[in-house]
Amino acid sequence: MNPNFSPTIRQLRAFVAVHQLRKLGAAAQRLFVTQSAVSMLIRQLEDGLQTRLFDRSTRSLQPTAAAQDMLPMAERILRDVDALSTGFRELGALERGRVCVAITPTLAGFVMPEAVRRFSHEHPQVRLVIDDCAPDQFVARVLGEQADFGIGTPERPGAEVDTRTLLRDHLAVVCRADHALAVRRTVRWADLAGQPLITVRPGYGIRPLIDATAGRAGVALEVVNEVSFLSTALWMTASGMGPSLMPSAYARAANDPSLVVRPLSAPRVSRDVMVVTKRGRSLSAAAQSFVDTLSRTLRPAAQPK
Repeated sequence: MNPNFSPTIRQLRAFVAVHQLRKLGAAAQRLFVTQSAVSMLIRQLEDGLQTRLFDRSTRSLQPTAAAQDMLPMAERILRDVDALSTGFRELGALERGRVCVAITPTLAGFVMPEAVRRFSHEHPQVRLVIDDCAPDQFVARVLGEQADFGIGTPERPGAEVDTRTLLRDHLAVVCRADHALAVRRTVRWADLAGQPLITVRPGYGIRPLIDATAGRAGVALEVVNEVSFLSTALWMTASGMGPSLMPSAYARAANDPSLVVRPLSAPRVSRDVMVVTKRGRSLSAAAQSFVDTLSRTLRPAAQPK
């Protein structure tokens, strides 16, 4: 045998077909090729192996001892190749697969439910894994490839990730409808001076952005309650404990008729929600399909307000 020779898949398919059918014409019909093509493939295989595989007669082809020994291995290789091809087709057709998304619990609560329902209904064979993590962890999950992608707002994305805006958003103040700030169409950062405010605890989530923006605006915020979850801030505000500061999309998603959401201006601060992927890594068909589903479900809220 030529040490540099490796049988091709086409040659192995021709060999198995001829072995089973004993005729070149019948093998050609099964493989949807010409009889001369099958004859050439068998000849190439015999030349490469430097051994005769079939004894030719006027009526049929008879496998040699070498062909009998080779048949089980050839059939096993073709089964594996067919299984691999089926697996790739199923992945491409979203008939199987796994998608892992890194996202904070607060954000997941209002951007994920409808997208998960739709995707799970359309692709029930694809497993969705939601990795809920702290705001300062989700980029690390993406870089460490523990998640296929992340959903959130990285404070310092860096050169190792790519981002795509999923939802346009900005910081806002949320107050009760009977609060003095509610009558304003927009609220300036300077208008927050002296107001007892509720927001997330120092160093967590949006708090660094809030503190830095207030500092640039020359405003000393009076934060009287610091929370870990924006949902806590919302019910505190609804209970009359004071206005809260948070991304407007989250506050609007709560759909509480007793609350008013006003954008903060001078300056207006963007807080866009993004899809975060590791640079140089493409998404699987299933992961990309879930991102597309997420975009569709958020489209009405994605327009700038």
